[in-house]
Parts: sequence; C-alpha cells; structure tokens
Amino acid sequence: MLSKTHKAGLLNFLSAQGILVFFLICMFAFSLFSEQFLSQSNIMTVVRQASIIGIIAVGVTVVIIGGNLDLSVGSMLSFSTVLVVDLHDKIGPVGAILVMFALTLMLGAVNGFLVGFMRLNSLIVTLAMLSAIQGLVLIYSGGQNVDIANQSETWFSVFGQGYLMGIAVPVIIFAVLAIIVQVVMSFTGYGRRIFAIGGNPVAAVYSGIRKNWCVFSTYLISAFCVACAALVLGSRVMGSQNNVGQGYELLVLAGIILGGTSLLGGAGSIWKTVIGVLILGFIQNGLLLLGYPYYTQWLVTWVIIILAVWLDLANKRKRLLTRHS
Repeated sequence: MLSKTHKAGLLNFLSAQGILVFFLICMFAFSLFSEQFLSQSNIMTVVRQASIIGIIAVGVTVVIIGGNLDLSVGSMLSFSTVLVVDLHDKIGPVGAILVMFALTLMLGAVNGFLVGFMRLNSLIVTLAMLSAIQGLVLIYSGGQNVDIANQSETWFSVFGQGYLMGIAVPVIIFAVLAIIVQVVMSFTGYGRRIFAIGGNPVAAVYSGIRKNWCVFSTYLISAFCVACAALVLGSRVMGSQNNVGQGYELLVLAGIILGGTSLLGGAGSIWKTVIGVLILGFIQNGLLLLGYPYYTQWLVTWVIIILAVWLDLANKRKRLLTRHS
C-alpha cells in the first residue's frame, strides 16, 4: 500500500505529466495490435498530417491561456487557403503569400478588436466570425474550388511537399513555431502578462497590464498561425475547396484540451498542446490501421474532449465527482 506522501507525490506527478503518460500508453497500446503503427514511415506520416492542426493549435493556445476562445480558425483556414491558391496564378507565389498573410491578420485584428477593445464575449464573436468568414469564402470563390494551373513548374509546393535534411517542411514549420511561442510564453514579460490576464483579469488590470492590447495581440498570433497552416495546406494539394477548413476548429480545440490547457484561462503550455495534437493524430491513425471506419474518429474525438474537460475540472476541484447538497 502506498503511504499518503507517496500517493500525494503520484497525484502531483500525474497532474503535471499525465498527458505525457497518456501519450506513451496510447503508443504502446496501438503498437500491440498493429506492427505498422510504430514504423518510421507511419510515425513521420502522422506527424506530417498533424502539423496543420498543430500549427493552428499553437496560436489558439495563446488565445485560450489569455482567457478567450477562437472558433473562427476553421473558416479562416478556408479563406486563407483559397486566397493564396487563387492568387498564385494571378500575381505570383510571393505576392499571393504576402496578400494572404496581410488579409488573414486583418481578420485576426477584427476578432482582437471586438474581444479586446469592445469587450464582447469571445465565444459569440468568433462563432459569428466563423459564419461570416465562410460567407466571404463563398462570395470570393463563387462557390467553386480553386487550383494552381502549372503545378509542376512552381516552387510553391515546397511548403507542403518539400523536405529539409530528410524532415518534412510542414513538420519543421510546426516545430519552429511551437518552440518560438513556447519560449515567448515561458520566459518573457509578454507571456507572463497573458497568463496573468487569463488567470485573474481584474487583478491584471489593477496591476497596470493593458489587457485590451494583450488580448488583441493574441488574436493576431492566432491569425498568423492560421496563415502559416494555410500556406502548408494549399501547397500540399496545390488547390483548395471552399470549405477545406471545416471542422478544424473542433480538432484544434480537442488537441489543446487534451494537452491540458484550461478553457478557463491562465494555465497551459505550448509543448503540452503539441503532445495533445500528436495524441489525437496517433489515435486517429491507430483506429484506421485497426480497420475502424473514418467516422469513428469523430466519436473518439468527442469522448476525448469530454474526458479531458472532466479531468481538468476534477483537478481544480480536487475530486472526480461533484458533491450535491
């Protein structure tokens, strides 16, 4: 039997590193049923496929740590991908990339202004933006899919299909963004201000933190990450459907919640979000290798979100079940 001290130590360890333990358990469990699961080619394929969700999740994690939500990232991804692919043949790849990043940041600025300066509810604002941006995509594209004409004659494909020193470029972009944002959030005054705003916004304001500008900046970071993901996605398939980002907001939130970032704000970690996104990717991959149909992934994603939120609240209450009076 474990002593109270050992039990407390075990609970503290699971609270701090439970996501990593869960990741290792998932990897071990799927490897027992599929020989292909832990093969180098399969692992690299999963990481590469998860990179788009991961890139977006890095930015949304910052928003959530600041005490807000961003549900518009799926539609924003559709808009940015359609835009960069459509403009490629019209103004060239460099011009298309610059215009796409500029307009995507403008959408992020709208979110940031409404939430940060107008002090509107982030759930309502970004849910409305999800619908509005998808409408913009349909108006811009005329409801048609877009494609790059001479796909074999452009260097644009390097972002989604290229390799650098044997590592897929999308994975490199994902890793670089995650490292930079993790360093910023952990070791800079800006990061500490975001945590403070998410943890106790009233106290943060009274301590002299300019909450409106900080919240505004988190939505710019989220939009920038969406633009990076759109660049990868568009160059991977060299075309885009007008609803290509549909459902990404759910997958992004699932990865973030699974990584332990609190939806209440003030707590979270970029590297744990990375682990959460990878867990989601490997679970989906494992289900496919075991022969389960694609729609099973959505059911499992739902279960993961509910379980992760429950455990997060249980950790804050220090008990698994709510006591009723």
